[in-house]
Amino acid sequence: MLFVDDETPIQNIMRIEIPRMGHDVTICEDGETAIKAIDENTFDAAILDLRMPGLSGWDVFDHLKQVSPETEIVISSGHGNMEDVLRAFREGAKNYLPKPCKLFEISNVLQQISEKRKLSNKAAALENRLEAVQGGSDLVGQTPTMKHVKTLISKIAPSDSTVLILGETGTGKELVARRIHDLSPRADAPFVPVNCGALPENLVESEFFGHRKGAFTGADKPRKGLLEVANGGTLFLDELGELDKGMQVKLLRFLESGEVRRVGDNEPFHVDVRVVCATNRHLQEMVAEGIFREDLFFRVNTFEIHLPSLRDRKDDIPDLARFLIARHQKKSTIPEDTISPESIQILKGHQWSGNVRELANALEHAVIMAEGQTIKVEHLPVSVTNAAANTQMSVINAVEPKTLREIEMDVIYRVLDKHDGDKPKTANELGIALKTLYNKLNQDQTRKAVG
Repeated sequence: MLFVDDETPIQNIMRIEIPRMGHDVTICEDGETAIKAIDENTFDAAILDLRMPGLSGWDVFDHLKQVSPETEIVISSGHGNMEDVLRAFREGAKNYLPKPCKLFEISNVLQQISEKRKLSNKAAALENRLEAVQGGSDLVGQTPTMKHVKTLISKIAPSDSTVLILGETGTGKELVARRIHDLSPRADAPFVPVNCGALPENLVESEFFGHRKGAFTGADKPRKGLLEVANGGTLFLDELGELDKGMQVKLLRFLESGEVRRVGDNEPFHVDVRVVCATNRHLQEMVAEGIFREDLFFRVNTFEIHLPSLRDRKDDIPDLARFLIARHQKKSTIPEDTISPESIQILKGHQWSGNVRELANALEHAVIMAEGQTIKVEHLPVSVTNAAANTQMSVINAVEPKTLREIEMDVIYRVLDKHDGDKPKTANELGIALKTLYNKLNQDQTRKAVG
């Protein structure tokens, strides 16, 4: 928080007492210093003495509203200046402290602001969770491998330990991370996902730790980093293996200390964040090649969850298909006949190199093509049905073709075996004369003896 007052004794007291109340504080003795601090940092709250020499508290007030509208402004004023108080409330001040301020009054106001901030974060977290539910955050599947994954999640979630989720692209690593968060004591706090591979190389540190104004070219205002945004909740680092070694060192330092230092700042501050990581790369091989730090690997690998590919849990495809169709149609359930058995068989036979993400895309295509009717094979993407046809042709081509005579004799021998060699019964079932049966058997024996 920011505390602005031109009286030195009050400044000295607040430097000691506000941290005792559990809040970080920046003390400024005049308006000019306060405006500079606002340009370089972000504050959840600001207590302003309105009447100061030089740049007044009003100047600071106006600057805060312009560059940091989310900051809660509390004005400090004497009883003889109620016109200032009324004006401040009209212009957006959230609270008032009579001067001289009593410590318990400051503590109460800061506690109210802190609770309001928590409620705001909780509302954002609930909205995040609602979006996750609407997007299908449940883990669908009853195969042994998926049951094992769910068991691990239920055991890991209540702790604060780091988790490393491994699996191919499209297997649902973010869904697992969200599930861990939703089942944890942090469920009402933010869940902040970030794709490490998508961050601009020259801004990675700023994205994680934030920056103060003027820290680098283009930093025209202070900015909170992802770690600060996730304070109290969970930060999900997808594609962890894409971080360069310089950023790996900084991430390791944070995991060990819990301290964040914005780019361009000298003083670190503490945040309470659980980190869940994921990657589709082999980190141990990257460690052996010197690409990934071994100490960071051991630090993020407290618990490891391996997500199976869709190819390895094809028995889950029918349930997954119906779940994904329901999600696309924004329904909780759908009838069994929404997708035909033949379509399910095609889906189960596909290789799904893109895993659940590819399946979801294929079913979205099918739902649109079916126009509210039962999804049939012809509604599936050509890439899926062609692959199934190619597989069938491969099976057919793998078998040596037979002549009509050979196929005919196969049928005769099967019926003959059925009747334990009884030729009259065999001829009767085949609908041919007994003499014809004898002739065919003799011809086949002669052909085999010659061949």
